[in-house]
Amino acid sequence: MQLLIIGKLGGQIGAASKIAMERGAKVTLTDDIQSGLQALRNGQGGDLIMIDVELNVADLMVSLTEERINTPVVACGVKTDTAAAVRAIKAGAKEYIPLPPDAELIGAVLAAIAEESHALIFKDPAMEKTVRMAEQVAGSDASILVTGPSGTGKEVMARFIHMHSRRKDKAFIAVNCAAIPENLLESELFGHEKGAFTGAVARRLGKFEEADRGTLLLDEISEMDPRLQAKLLRVIQEREVDRIGGKKPVKVDVRIIATSNRNLQEEVANKNFREDLYFRLNVVNLALPGLAQRPLDIEPLAKHFIRKYADANDMPELPLTDAAMNKLKAYNWPGNVRELENTMHRAVLLGGPGEIGTEAVMLTDEANTTAMAAAIQTRGPSQGDAAAAYSAAGQGNMVGRTVAEVERELIIDTLKHCIGNRTHAANILGISIRTLRNKLKLYNEQGFNVPSPGEADQPAT
Repeated sequence: MQLLIIGKLGGQIGAASKIAMERGAKVTLTDDIQSGLQALRNGQGGDLIMIDVELNVADLMVSLTEERINTPVVACGVKTDTAAAVRAIKAGAKEYIPLPPDAELIGAVLAAIAEESHALIFKDPAMEKTVRMAEQVAGSDASILVTGPSGTGKEVMARFIHMHSRRKDKAFIAVNCAAIPENLLESELFGHEKGAFTGAVARRLGKFEEADRGTLLLDEISEMDPRLQAKLLRVIQEREVDRIGGKKPVKVDVRIIATSNRNLQEEVANKNFREDLYFRLNVVNLALPGLAQRPLDIEPLAKHFIRKYADANDMPELPLTDAAMNKLKAYNWPGNVRELENTMHRAVLLGGPGEIGTEAVMLTDEANTTAMAAAIQTRGPSQGDAAAAYSAAGQGNMVGRTVAEVERELIIDTLKHCIGNRTHAANILGISIRTLRNKLKLYNEQGFNVPSPGEADQPAT
């Protein structure tokens, strides 16, 4: 794990970094936010950032968003300043750690980041077969293509492969090819020199250079523009990258893992994906089954997510009733593991006292039905038929609107519900934090009011 510490931490920086290094982390120390950002541009500290709470955590989070650097942040402080800790969490920091550093607490944070990144929960033979194959090929440097429906855990599988490879002590860098516009993706992958284009205020290493001697995940690679596919093929073949505005190529040693929820053979046949690149990437294909095809995994996954979200929300870990578990097992899970995770997140928040029953397990179709029934009860039979109730439930007014409009309203309403917390909103929506931030940046540019951290009542326009 690569850890970046920003700030002097009241003289406790040496102790904090020593503990982290004893737990296996590689530590980079910087005094201020600007030097910390420069370290990140140079590929240092890619897994976790620890920042002094007395620095402007909100400024750091804004800069990370603008530069598309997706690294979790933990705030630290030597003073008992509750207000500063709250501001840091509202700005987007995942945790607040009081100093002097407690070895077990820092170790737990590092372990949580590592566990979250590559934990595979499975029991079903269909999934076990795929995992065993992943373990068998992980030790090689072969390119791997991970395929499967959305929400099956393709990135988790990629991280699992990295952690079982000879490169596990080096960087694991992930790039979502679907979430980054084409004109930015080239710079993101291959880097640029200062002044190479408008906005290139400093040299920045691309993800290939950041991942040197490690692993690069190209998530949803089927969304990549054909022009960039050609450049990517050359990098894989020649093992060198050309920075935008650079004068000479830079050698890189990177293991490639790519994912796609599409049938790439069909994409090749339809001329949407280069055949030569497909064969370069598809040395080994790991096909992840949908959750409906691995029913024995529903129970262990559900219990795992209960533990995760009970801990995240500082709530007791309640057991599922047998009826609630049977309800989960009877559902067909079109959204796969991601949908199950969101369902259990809701169940943790709604369950109790003492247990999580069927009423707290709100499945997607049932949630819509419940909302409509509530609207009928509120309006009464004399105020309209089922269509009116459907509209009152917030569903009927979608007719005649574009998908983009409905999506924008859903995202902003969810963000308001989460008091502006980007991480919680992304979890509820079932999208990555990077995708959420990209969409919010677009909405801001379009003039819509996007809630800031801590704001719950800012209206969408």
